[in-house]
Amino acid sequence: MTITIYGIKNCDTMKKARAWLDKAGVEYAFHDYKTSGIERERLERWAKKAGWETLLNCAGTTFRKLPDKDKDGLSEKKAIMLMLAQPSMIKRPILDLGGGKLLVGFKPELYKNTFP
Repeated sequence: MTITIYGIKNCDTMKKARAWLDKAGVEYAFHDYKTSGIERERLERWAKKAGWETLLNCAGTTFRKLPDKDKDGLSEKKAIMLMLAQPSMIKRPILDLGGGKLLVGFKPELYKNTFP
């Protein structure tokens, strides 16, 4: 099973998640949105699995700085377009465990239950 962690290299939450995985001896591949981007199909698949509301980082600076017209009337289609245009708006990290299983965000207790 290949595990991939998606996010941005310099994000503090990403650093915590990667440190946790490293300490637990979990092997993973790292995909950086800033350098490698993200495919529409992957975002759409994640949105179906986890919900676009879970994927969109509304608390982040990038989202908060958007003009109101971009934030009003959010739908899955509009949210995916925003995340494709500015991957910083995707909640971090997203851990793809394979087989369609995802962990969104970093919660040590959830990681502990996933990697006992």
